[in-house]
Amino acid sequence: MKTSVRFAWQLGWLLGAVVILAPVLRAADIADCKLVPGWQQDGASRHYAADNLFEYLDGGAEGYLLYGFKQLQGVTCASGDNSIVMDLSEMVDSEAAYGIFSSNRDPHAPLQKIGMGGQLMPQRSTFAKGNFYVELTATPDGDHTSALQAFTAALEQRISGSTTPPEQIAWFAPEKLVSVHLVPESVLGLPELRRGYVAEYDQGKAFVVEEASPEAAQTVLGKLRARFAGSKSAPVADEAILAQDKYLDWVCFFRKGKFLGGYTNLPDGPTAQAKASKLVGRLP
Repeated sequence: MKTSVRFAWQLGWLLGAVVILAPVLRAADIADCKLVPGWQQDGASRHYAADNLFEYLDGGAEGYLLYGFKQLQGVTCASGDNSIVMDLSEMVDSEAAYGIFSSNRDPHAPLQKIGMGGQLMPQRSTFAKGNFYVELTATPDGDHTSALQAFTAALEQRISGSTTPPEQIAWFAPEKLVSVHLVPESVLGLPELRRGYVAEYDQGKAFVVEEASPEAAQTVLGKLRARFAGSKSAPVADEAILAQDKYLDWVCFFRKGKFLGGYTNLPDGPTAQAKASKLVGRLP
C-alpha cells in the first residue's frame, strides 16, 4: 500500500471514530457547573438509568419512562448561598424529549424559543433540544433569572440536535390554542388510543393518533364506535362518528388514512363536527 493511500485510509478511520465517539463523550460531559463563571460543582455528579430512576424522582419516574427515558446526568452547582440543580435527561429521540418537556411545562408561563421549546422563570428553566430534556432549578427563593439564563444559553449551545418542534404540533390550528403535548398512552383516557398528540383550546380539545396502517386505524375507530353507545356516522374524512358522552361532552372522531383524530368537550354536535373537519384539512 502506498504511503499516501495508507495515510488517507488511516485518516478516514480516525475521522470515523471521532464521529462515532463524539456523541458519547459529549453526552457524558454536558452537565458542567463551570459553563458559567463563578459557579462550582457542589457534591458528586448524578447518573441514573431506567432501572433506578425511581431512587431520584420517586413518584415522577414513571412519567419519564413512559416517554422513552434512557439516562439522566446531573450536578448541583453553587455560587455563594445560591444553588442550581442541573438535570439532563436523555430520551430515545427528539419527539420523546419534546414530549416530556411539554408534559412538565408550566401552563401559566409562556413558551420561549430555546431549543425545540423552553421556559425561563425566576427559579426554574426547562427546554428540549435534540434527544435531551434539560431542567434547572434554583434555590433559595428569589429571582435567579440571570444565572438560569446564562446556564440555559451555555447548555443550549453545547447540546446538538433538532431545534424544531415535532411536525405534529403544526397539525393543530393556532387560534385560541393553550397547549399541545404528546400523550404516551391512553389519549383522552381512552385505552383504544394508545399514543398521540392532544391540543387544549380555550374551548374543547383536539387529538391526533397515528396508527401503523389505515386498516389498524379502521379497527380502532370501530372499537370507539362500540364504546360510545348511540354514536352516529358523520361525513368527515374517510369515516367518522359523532356522539355525546358523560365526561367528554360532544365528540367527533374521524379516520383519515392511518390517522385518527377529532375534537372533544364541545357544547354541541355541529360544532364538534365542524372543528373536526378543519383538523382533517391540516393533516398530511
